[in-house]
Amino acid sequence: MKKLLLLGLTLISSSLFSQTIAVQSYATGFTNALELTHPANDTRFFVVQQGGLIRIVNANGTVNATPFLNLSSLISTGSERGLLGLAFHPNYATNGLFYVNYTNTSGSTVIARYSVSANPDIANTAGTILMTISQPYSNHNGGSLKFGPDGFLYIGMGDGGSGGDPEGYSQNLSLTFPNVSTNPSRIYLGKMLRIDVDTTFGSLNYGFPATNPFVAEAGKQEIWARGLRNPWKFSFNRLTGDLWIGDVGQNNVEEINKVVTPVPNTGMNFGWRCYEGNVAYNTSGCAAASTMVSAFAQYTHSATGGCSVTGGYAYTGTTYPNFANKYFFADYCLNRISYVNTTTGVITHSPNLTGTSGIRSFGEDINGELYFTNGSTMYRLIDSSFSTSEFADAGFSMSPNPAKNTFTIKSSTTNFATSVQMHDLTGKLLLTQSLENAPENNISIASLSKGIYMVTVETTNGTSHTSKLVVE
Repeated sequence: MKKLLLLGLTLISSSLFSQTIAVQSYATGFTNALELTHPANDTRFFVVQQGGLIRIVNANGTVNATPFLNLSSLISTGSERGLLGLAFHPNYATNGLFYVNYTNTSGSTVIARYSVSANPDIANTAGTILMTISQPYSNHNGGSLKFGPDGFLYIGMGDGGSGGDPEGYSQNLSLTFPNVSTNPSRIYLGKMLRIDVDTTFGSLNYGFPATNPFVAEAGKQEIWARGLRNPWKFSFNRLTGDLWIGDVGQNNVEEINKVVTPVPNTGMNFGWRCYEGNVAYNTSGCAAASTMVSAFAQYTHSATGGCSVTGGYAYTGTTYPNFANKYFFADYCLNRISYVNTTTGVITHSPNLTGTSGIRSFGEDINGELYFTNGSTMYRLIDSSFSTSEFADAGFSMSPNPAKNTFTIKSSTTNFATSVQMHDLTGKLLLTQSLENAPENNISIASLSKGIYMVTVETTNGTSHTSKLVVE
């Protein structure tokens, strides 16, 4: 069931306009949901639960009773372990392939390939393991994996856990490094990996992009970048290809990185554990700061009360113009939605939300509209600055907004509304009604589903005026 929650969050930016963020409950009944994603051009959402289930949310917000896939028998949970990531092949519509990131019963990270069955809502249970990466601790497993605009699969790996990267994995590129010589896969800790799932190399079930910076060095061909602590969610802007990474901080600084497309192939270094954000943390044995990528944006625990960034998405939809040129993210400890100006890197923090504690992950639909989950519920992010100035300036108003069952259109005393039409956000006409020649008219909307609609009134002087209405 969808439910609109108007949370009264007014976000004021330096660009001299404001918007009010509201969240619409889109789907419920999840347990520790950690990922919201979908195949290209698919209106469904696939929700990853930490315990091992992948569940399907249909376009109307209903959740399929039967999971798409159940991997609970293969994984270990607790702390930051579990089923953590899901990515659909760019050609999923024709090849049916998708990839998951989970920690196995030994606590190691596994990247595996699966396929859909003849039933589009059910996956085949047999998978193929591509990579197994030894994890020394139970935390900082990363978990995100995404296909980039280059068609390659990017995999975000945490530094292996504990605190402060005690074994120095994030900066290390040596296979003879302590605890790497006996556990070679730990070379991948604290790195962003990039693999080619459409080719193979030797006995491996994948290949390496020829442009990977270490493609000529056995044992680390997969590494694309290093210096990450725990990249808890990264994403590619679906229109520009820019890469955004939310990297969880240690004691005080939460970091957001932006890599402009086309992404470089030079072995980028995001700085951890030498730097926490752009602040020195442990620079012993580190290269010069000038060789590392500075955080595009950052905020401190001491100033905000935050503790752990949840990376999100740059808004690429068209429904909410006020959201344009903003990258939305959250902090697990703050119960609020914040955003970064995608040009300047300036962060705007909102007041705290109510009822959506512990934001774990974001997602976007096929139109670029944004969603997030607090683990149990999936919400849609909307701009509730509904009334346009043109509508009000013409002497018309609607109340209540949001509305249930009915709402009232009030006209000016000199120009009455003579008819009303309601369209959904795709432009489909859903309601048309003639109005009485009176200052107020009540409109029944009991037959409409919950959502956002465009309301257009025709007037006695032949003009028309449009505004937004939320039906809850």
